[in-house]
Amino acid sequence: MQRIERLRELSGAKALLALKCFSTWSVFPLMRQYMDGSTSSSLHEVKLGYQKFGGETHAYSVAFAAHEMDEVLANSDKIIFNSLGQLERFGAAAQAADKPIGLRVNPGKSNSPYLLADPARPHSRLGETDPEKIAAVIDQLSGFMFHNNCENRSFDSFDAMLSHIEARFGHLLQQVQWVSLGGGIHFCDPGYPLESLAERLRLFAAKYQVQVYLEPGEASITGSATLEVSVLDISTNGKHLAIVDSSTEAHMLDLLIYGLHARIEPNTGEHSYLVCGKTCLAGDIFGEFRFEQPLQVGDRISIQDAAGYTMVKKNWFNGVGMPSIVVARLDGREELVQSFGFDDYVNSLS
Repeated sequence: MQRIERLRELSGAKALLALKCFSTWSVFPLMRQYMDGSTSSSLHEVKLGYQKFGGETHAYSVAFAAHEMDEVLANSDKIIFNSLGQLERFGAAAQAADKPIGLRVNPGKSNSPYLLADPARPHSRLGETDPEKIAAVIDQLSGFMFHNNCENRSFDSFDAMLSHIEARFGHLLQQVQWVSLGGGIHFCDPGYPLESLAERLRLFAAKYQVQVYLEPGEASITGSATLEVSVLDISTNGKHLAIVDSSTEAHMLDLLIYGLHARIEPNTGEHSYLVCGKTCLAGDIFGEFRFEQPLQVGDRISIQDAAGYTMVKKNWFNGVGMPSIVVARLDGREELVQSFGFDDYVNSLS
């Protein structure tokens, strides 16, 4: 949060929490001291941001439904449409509600290492691409949203992509009041040149006379949470296996989706184990890690950097118990803010 505050001070940009990554509202009172509001991807996220975070609430969805529009407009400060079709369908309602209107623009270039998450992939449905078509509706718009960074740890890459946006859409940028550059910029990584990013954003804002917004998701919660698991069983099948009371598919789904390993520190020692989830999915594996001592049933393992895209994606596969949510407060208290049981499992079904 202090790093985000520093970036805001140096650049003049505003920072909105991307609720699609992290929506644990019990810590919003702390986060809103350092951020300007929230941005959303659905009606439920709009309402959560408006009611629990406060500040500015940006409403965006790949596609709004007609029956959602009244609630979306009542719970937002700006509305961003994904397409010209959505703008044509709902723009008049937004204007009648006196809401600033934005349009998502797809610059046709991104840095995503995964096709699955690439907003500029072939035939992408995420945003409009044609400057001429956008120019035809510019009088209805107050701003643009560009979201084409994904786990971008390189300032040079960000700089090049922003230059591409300027070259393709600069004449349109001069006609709006604000521009959101989305999330996916990992400026909270150790060694990231925060001052260079801030200066680039400041110059961009001055050149086009716009208010810049950033939508940090993982950059808002980097390293802020662990998933605490317990060893339930130890076995050997060519390698030592440790089965824990958790699951990648149920609790850290992105590991499974993107074929990633979890992170355990310090990951040193001469005793190596495959740390496995307890579901029936054969590939439910957190990764292979090294430990100083042989693992025993009952040992606790801390899986690092577990805040982003976990609690918002958790599910009840196999009926595996859901982790409780515990907040370590700044005064040293550990506060249980949410726990889940059989009734939650039953009520999630029919």
